[in-house]
Formats: sequence, structure tokens, C-alpha cells
Amino acid sequence: MRESRPRVALIAGPTASGKSALAIALARKANGIVINADASQVYADLQILSARPNAQEMGDIPHRLFGHIDGAQACTAARWAAEARAEIRQAHDEGRLPILVGGTGLYIRTLLDGIAPVPDIDPAIRAEVRALPVAEAHIALTREDPQAAARLAAADTNRVARALEVVRSTGRTLTDWQLHKSGGIADQVRLTPLILLPPRDWLIDRCDRRFEQMVTGGGVQEVEALIARNLSPDLPVMRAIGVPEIAGWLRGEMDRATMLDRGRIATRQYAKRQYTWFSRQPPTDWQREIGQIDDKIVDHMVIKLRC
Repeated sequence: MRESRPRVALIAGPTASGKSALAIALARKANGIVINADASQVYADLQILSARPNAQEMGDIPHRLFGHIDGAQACTAARWAAEARAEIRQAHDEGRLPILVGGTGLYIRTLLDGIAPVPDIDPAIRAEVRALPVAEAHIALTREDPQAAARLAAADTNRVARALEVVRSTGRTLTDWQLHKSGGIADQVRLTPLILLPPRDWLIDRCDRRFEQMVTGGGVQEVEALIARNLSPDLPVMRAIGVPEIAGWLRGEMDRATMLDRGRIATRQYAKRQYTWFSRQPPTDWQREIGQIDDKIVDHMVIKLRC
């Protein structure tokens, strides 16, 4: 029986691995629409520092979910997944190939597998948990959700706090909630995935050069505009790679050389975390491209999409 589920392409991998250019090239050959799956590129305020494709790079290829959210808001994985589902449906209705492109594993996993229906956390409980030093939070988690405590690194501030606030607010562990995920589209589409894992030395060099280019190419002005808005420092847009480093330099807390060095280090560390995640977390049958990126990759994807 012929497969009737509609196609969706996915190009994912660490920052600076060449995803955007590859997605645009694929869209040209496969009548595609490029849909952003990067948590920083959703923000209107981060054109340069998120390496969002500019108008010239986009050309005549439709791009969706790029720069559509004001930095005063915090985009959640659930919100992005709902918007991505709508854009995928629209692309299919138009007879075009949806091409997801990005490096945010949580977004991709939420879209495909769904999300646990965890109720809103009691604000008082969240404030109490988030005020705890991570060591104390992990000790508390050992008592209240020992399985999560054993699974999570004791210094993983965000995940430890999340697990603790969920069990305290809902009376159920996060693992229990995650057994009842809903809203995933993995069984509704034919996914053609490609994970870019280029040589690490090549990737690090790209990260270093990219950050300095961002600083000289408008990144400083982006941070100046963010500072002028007096946004909460806890917002994702204020914690994006490059923003704290450039802001510290603008406030006179470091010299330019130190700012550049810290920005390069932060970019490398982010790329390393993404590289590790995409190496280990996606299904083993997802194609990994570990060599240099070239046009042949697009041709191979086009062939797969036609099968």
C-alpha cells in the first residue's frame, strides 16, 4: 500500500553547522517552505545574534516562524510546537514541502512526540524552589522524586528545579506526567530527517569567526536596543548567546577583547551541547552527516523525499 502520510523534512544540528543554507537550497529544489526550529531565531530582537537568515539569504523562499515574537515575551516549546503544526498544515494545503530547520532539540522533540500536560505551577511553589541553591534542591528532590534525582546531574539547576516544582505543585512526578504526552505529529507525517554533525575543528572555527562577525555586523546595536527596553534579565532574549557578554562590555564591566573571548567561549559551549544532544538523542535511524557540507547532501535528500 502506498504511503499516504504527508512529507516533512528536518535539517537539524549545532549552531554554525550550515543548516540554514542547506534548508534554502532544499526548498528551491523541492518546492519547500522553511520553518524555523531554533529558540533564538523566533525573536524579532535577535536578527544578528541569532544568525537569522536575512532577506537576501531568504530570497524568494517562504520562511515561517522567524523573528515573529517580541523579546518581551518568552516563547515556550508548547507555543512553538502549536505554531509549527499550523505552518506544516498550511504548507501541505499549498502543496509544498515543510522544511523544519534549527538546533533546538526540545522544540523538535515536543513537535514530534508531544508534550506532557503538566498544569501551571503554583507561583509560590515556583518562587520557593527557584530560590533554593541547586545543591539543596537536589537533596530535596532525592526525597520527593528519587528517580529524577538519580537521573539528573546534581548541578543541573534548571532541570532539578523543574522536577522539584512539578512534584511539589502537582503531587505527581514529572516522569509520570511525561508518560501521557499528547499533541505529537510523529505518527501523522513521513519525516525525512538529516542531522548535521560536521568535524568539530571546522565547527569551532566557524563559531569563533561568526561571533566576531556578529559583533562588528550589528550585534552591538541589537544589545543596545534591548538594554534600552529595560527588559527582565530572566527573559530568554536577554540570556541569548552574546547578549550578556556584549551588555557587560557596554556597561564597562570588561574590555572588548574579554567580551569577544567570552562570546566565543559561550558559542563554542553551546555548539558542544547541541552536538552532544544531536549525536545521542534522536533515533538511531535518523541520517547523520558527519563530513563536510556540500550540495550533494541536498540532492540525496531530494531523492529520499521522492521515495
